[in-house]
Amino acid sequence: MTGFSRTAAILSAIALGALLPQAHAYAWLIRWLVMAMLFLVFLQTRLSRSALTRSHLVLLGVNVLLGFVGWGAGWLLGGRDVALATFFCGITPTAIAAPVIISFLHGHVAYVVASFLLTNVAIAALMPLLLPLVLGRATPEAFAHVGGTIVVVVFVPMALAHLLRALYPPAAEWPRRLRNLSFGMWVLAIFLITANASDFIRRHADTPLSLLLKIGAASLATCALSFWLGRFIGGREYPREASQSLGQKNTTFTIYLALTYASPLVALGPTFYVVWHNLWNSWQLHRAARAAATAPRP
Repeated sequence: MTGFSRTAAILSAIALGALLPQAHAYAWLIRWLVMAMLFLVFLQTRLSRSALTRSHLVLLGVNVLLGFVGWGAGWLLGGRDVALATFFCGITPTAIAAPVIISFLHGHVAYVVASFLLTNVAIAALMPLLLPLVLGRATPEAFAHVGGTIVVVVFVPMALAHLLRALYPPAAEWPRRLRNLSFGMWVLAIFLITANASDFIRRHADTPLSLLLKIGAASLATCALSFWLGRFIGGREYPREASQSLGQKNTTFTIYLALTYASPLVALGPTFYVVWHNLWNSWQLHRAARAAATAPRP
């Protein structure tokens, strides 16, 4: 699929979700879709020390910092809901599909794979500590509950993928053959996420339009800032790769957490982010294809 067709599929899923709020009854599937997608990614990738650079550690630190900067700015902009929505946008780790996009842009895929594994594992490990703080429920019970959720959603698929790859090495090739299935699961998750948000908005029709616009604007600002900062972190060697690693985010993961521990309204933050980063991806892919088409042939 081309960049535009992928974005069209995602935008269609968002539109259908908005028009079919009754599909929120199947929102419980989101958890299993996220786990299945992570399983396929972990099945074909592994984190090696040689693939990590100093800029990866900077990326991780900025990734966490963006969450708290967004949380503080959100409070000033519109209160608790905007703060949490922006927090979930900023703290979201590198997207599952980021290595695929960077391969289309002829960049260093290994760099983005390392970013994906490092940020997803590290932020998943930190979430039981960070999430209760921003939610205002920093108790041992909250830590245990969030920790249990993270273990099931992230670390169980990782362990199963590692075990299967050790017992049956050819399984590492499954994700390559199932790429369209993985993308289909992603689109289905976005549809269910949007339907859940649409149902919430319809049942809470008194939600001010200004609040929705603030969440959308905060999400857009976080997206633009993430891609921009990434170019500086990557330096001369990996500007595009670091930009993609920080800007293209694994929103299905944090949308699931927002739905579980906050509200569908808060989940609109990373839901809007899905639109913003895919619009930028489409433009990058279009520009790369146009440059390739106009380049002189040897």
